[in-house]
Amino acid sequence: MPTPSFPANLADSFEKIPVRIEDNAQLGSKWVARQIAQLILSKQKKKQKVVLGLATGSTPKSLYAELVRLHKEEGLSFKNVITFNLDEYYPIEKEALQSYYRFMQRHLFDHIDINPRNIYIPSGEIEKDKIKDHCTAYEKKIEECGGIDLQILGIGNNGHIGFNEPGSAIHSRTRLITLDNSTRLANSYEFANIAEVPRLALTMGISTILKSKKIVLMAWGSGKAPVIKQAVEDEMSETVPASLLQQHEDVQFVIDQDAASELTRFKSPWLTGECEWTPKLIKKAVVNMALKLKKPVLSLTNSDYNEYGLGDLLVEKGDAYETNLQVYYMLRDTLTGWPAGKPNAHIPAHPERSLPWPKRIIIFSPHPDDDIISMGGTFQRLHDQGNDVHVAYQTSGNIAVTDEFVSRYLDFAIGFESVIGSPSKKATEFVKEARKFLSRKKSNQTDNPAIRKIKALIRQGEAKATCRYVGINEKNVHFQELPFYETGTIQKKPASEKDIKITMELLRSIKPHQVYCAGDFADPHGTHKVCFNIVLEALRRLKSSGEAWVNDCWLWLYKGAWQEWNIEDIEMAIPMSPDQVLKKRHGIFIHQSQKDMVPFQGADSREFWQRAEERNAHTASLYADLGLTHYAAVEAFVRYPY
Repeated sequence: MPTPSFPANLADSFEKIPVRIEDNAQLGSKWVARQIAQLILSKQKKKQKVVLGLATGSTPKSLYAELVRLHKEEGLSFKNVITFNLDEYYPIEKEALQSYYRFMQRHLFDHIDINPRNIYIPSGEIEKDKIKDHCTAYEKKIEECGGIDLQILGIGNNGHIGFNEPGSAIHSRTRLITLDNSTRLANSYEFANIAEVPRLALTMGISTILKSKKIVLMAWGSGKAPVIKQAVEDEMSETVPASLLQQHEDVQFVIDQDAASELTRFKSPWLTGECEWTPKLIKKAVVNMALKLKKPVLSLTNSDYNEYGLGDLLVEKGDAYETNLQVYYMLRDTLTGWPAGKPNAHIPAHPERSLPWPKRIIIFSPHPDDDIISMGGTFQRLHDQGNDVHVAYQTSGNIAVTDEFVSRYLDFAIGFESVIGSPSKKATEFVKEARKFLSRKKSNQTDNPAIRKIKALIRQGEAKATCRYVGINEKNVHFQELPFYETGTIQKKPASEKDIKITMELLRSIKPHQVYCAGDFADPHGTHKVCFNIVLEALRRLKSSGEAWVNDCWLWLYKGAWQEWNIEDIEMAIPMSPDQVLKKRHGIFIHQSQKDMVPFQGADSREFWQRAEERNAHTASLYADLGLTHYAAVEAFVRYPY
């Protein structure tokens, strides 16, 4: 009897749902948009209607942008399309800034030729005693249209699809549900504060979704990685509603590289078949084994390797002792007190170059406090060690200032006028108008330009004070006020040529040897990602134009208030003493407008200084657990090639 043969890659044995992985959200969205376009066109040829189930939230924005492009540039018509949206907040007015009705108009329906009578969205305005009938009618309408041909889904951090929270029954239908607190926190960036996030929502049920002929679930970013792994690889469970999609006969997950990072084929590729044991992969495997076994790297044994599934590594590399040493040295060499390189020293394994010295450095801060929150200890050390440090505040950050905080400044302005005794008429009128606007402002109303400017000035003042605290000369502080941000709402414009040119001009004027940039793409506004892309595009253009200094400019990425690098990915780690931790905390405190309860702080209720300290302390503890020196805190960076 012949020996059965098996594929070298065993990813399919772990993944119970087909997964398509694209490099980024834009490519993933384009692929999904093409599937939708092909379905629409095939139905048009048959003179048939096509029924789409649509989602809202940040995930499908790039999909809708691509569908709009296909309509405007390639003539894709939506005249034969009927749409049913998954969900809607309750209660909420149609025209509220945060309503999903308005979301769909803004991102898709206002820009295509769909018949408005073919658009169906659950109503957040329905009277409560009529909700049951409304939900029944919604289900009936889907059936009358022949069922949903293609359902688009996103996924919540807790595994919800639509607003079917953990515990939703597999047989559930369209209904009114209570939102999980984690969902309300995750969606609070859309509202002024958590108290304004509705506690209820209308949603299609799991059963309704599963009746769709085809389902495509999209997910972008590392924040979704853990729940993607649960949904795709773990057993089906109503505690992770997305995992129930495993029983659908035609479902496809489309995710980016970051969202795929926890899948076994990436997290532990040695378990899915043959792999190439590069130094980076060896470090990843051994570090994760040591942390799981709660043993220092140098204490790992041959038995540990075999039991953890790393027997092949022993076969290829020999005894555990030599591999342990290799990984230990890689970890040790990331630690340095000299983030810009140590002058007059030749250290081949140091993360940074010794020369040139001192270095010209730009820290790009998406919001006016990311510099001190994300890399405050490194920021201070770069300056104290004699480097020419510049800070570029990319956006005004005005939407993160509360109206109450503005009122404090207006009260001060009025009091100051009484002190100086001769206030200008123009200033007095300006303050009066500002107070009048705030007194009449509705909860869903955007700020007028004057209020936005006041809020921007508040944040600029705090940023300047932080730089003075660190010791940065005021001429090295740059407020870019990138245009993409200045909408007055959570929804920002796409990055433009103007944003890129502003950044290119600053880079060209300073010609830095080091650039620090936010690499924390879990930011709920998406601002960090846009700001990173602008800097990256600016550097690439300068490099391609032949400016020689760019070849000697290294790009380092930090993470911020939302997450930290995996320890195996860290390439430069800056230790901090207890005194340095305290000094960083006091620097964060300067941003008074962001203390206590601030708008749009995401799913984490801690203040920013608490998040930063706990994150930095945790990183330090991981190094100690792996057998290295236990510092009070560590700030971490990854170098980005461009």
